[in-house]
Amino acid sequence: MRFSELNGKEIIDLSSGERIGTVGHTELIIDPNSGEIEAMVLPKTSFLNIGKQKEEVYIPWNAIRKIGPEMIIVEKKARVKSYE
Repeated sequence: MRFSELNGKEIIDLSSGERIGTVGHTELIIDPNSGEIEAMVLPKTSFLNIGKQKEEVYIPWNAIRKIGPEMIIVEKKARVKSYE
């Protein structure tokens, strides 16, 4: 699967049902030695995606449970950067 095929898919937290973000505004962390994807980092914005970014969300690649036609289901997430 190519990264471009993931573009526009919503990312949903399996345990809470929370919408985490959308692929397209995502950065990938790639292991330079193996070339494997380690994680996705998504910016998270304020209400209705207006205003300054509040935090970034780090999603380990091994936390992805299902990639469907419209969404990606992840088991867990970890916040890595927060702005006040």
